[in-house]
Amino acid sequence: MSRPKNQSYKGHGLSKGKEREQRASIRFKTTLMNTVMDVLHNRPGWVEVKDEGEWDFYWCDVSCLRENFDHTYMDDHVRISHFRNHYEVARSQGKGIFLFRRLKDITDWRQGTASKKFASLEAQPAHAATTTVNPSGSQDTRSSDDQKDELPVENYVAQRYIENPYLIGGRKFDLRVYVLVMSYLPLRAWLYRDGFARFSNTRFTLSSIDDQYVHLTNVAVQKMSPDYHPKKGCKWMLQHFRQYLASKHGPQVVEALFSDMDNIFIKSLQSVQKVIISDKHCFELYGYDILIDQDLKPWLLEVNASPSLTASSQEDYELKTCLLEDTLHVVDMEARLTGKEKRVGGFDLMWNDGPVSREEGAPDLPGMGNFVTNTHLGMQGRWEAVSMIGKTSCSNCSAPFSPRRKLPVDPGMEDRGSGSCHPALSLPDSCQRTSQHSSPSLQAGSTFAG
Repeated sequence: MSRPKNQSYKGHGLSKGKEREQRASIRFKTTLMNTVMDVLHNRPGWVEVKDEGEWDFYWCDVSCLRENFDHTYMDDHVRISHFRNHYEVARSQGKGIFLFRRLKDITDWRQGTASKKFASLEAQPAHAATTTVNPSGSQDTRSSDDQKDELPVENYVAQRYIENPYLIGGRKFDLRVYVLVMSYLPLRAWLYRDGFARFSNTRFTLSSIDDQYVHLTNVAVQKMSPDYHPKKGCKWMLQHFRQYLASKHGPQVVEALFSDMDNIFIKSLQSVQKVIISDKHCFELYGYDILIDQDLKPWLLEVNASPSLTASSQEDYELKTCLLEDTLHVVDMEARLTGKEKRVGGFDLMWNDGPVSREEGAPDLPGMGNFVTNTHLGMQGRWEAVSMIGKTSCSNCSAPFSPRRKLPVDPGMEDRGSGSCHPALSLPDSCQRTSQHSSPSLQAGSTFAG
């Protein structure tokens, strides 16, 4: 229950389980009018609270967060969808800071040194490596003896552009992966099995570095492209992406890649553990954006504290609906969980104040980074399992598939029916010949891998 702080109020004095048993319904509030609203309205026993009514669960946007923390008393059972300073891991400045934390290279992040390096970017010759510069969303107002007369300046993070991305169908893509954090102290994080790859509509080339339709994979950008096909979209589900990589490079290579991605998720969260204001009322659903280079090395592009939950297609709506339903299962307002679960819906518990071992019977994968986590990213997820009711198997490769759903063709490509086990994953000959860019590998920055 939430009440204004200026009201005299004490909790009911009941245990969480008993208190929830006595409540006939869970009162929710939300400021979002997308898939979140649909899922909350369709959840059994949940009723919407409008205006200033008391609520038990609040899925809010970040602009409403401070108001609720500052002026609302919250009982133990109440949950809200953001940590107070959630932006620490999400903003560009935070990304830059934890990169240096992990590299133990804080000395180069002093304003004087950073300013000189930033200024030198503009003086680089045209043939130098491309660099992207992102505003951090904050200003540096620190003062010191040699900075007394300096005006506040806006902070930026400069990143080396990955010039050799892994390409499919000659097109650049990145991965959107979802991580749910239920606590920072101790760190308790869940990884969702489903996600998607976002493709550009235009073939990749460094000769058109200013063409956003070549280099930016954001759906908001790509849907403005003259070549954008609204029915086909520009996404692949992660299961299909993993199948594609395994068929081309083998399962062991794919396991190594996804293990390196696990390291990115865990170490990025660990880097902000000490600065996040951990609160038992809070949880956070992060959207990680990962780029893969032609050496199958993952790179962290961005962490989104408010990932888009608005669907761009029917398939996207189904995925995000299941993602949100499973998020609510983990948050567990109904007090149904024992606290010992390693999997809830499509979520796998990957860190619980330490690495979580895989379920008994799961194969050990030695050498896959720093630790083998209880993660199954891109494997059969909760949404995929639902769609595979009545499944059959391919007689050639024993891979299960659903007659109710057809695997998508490569983004922007037509399926030519090549006769392979999974023709929907086959690339046209012209795309196979140009599927990899030949630029040399870049090693700038850190991926937190192994």
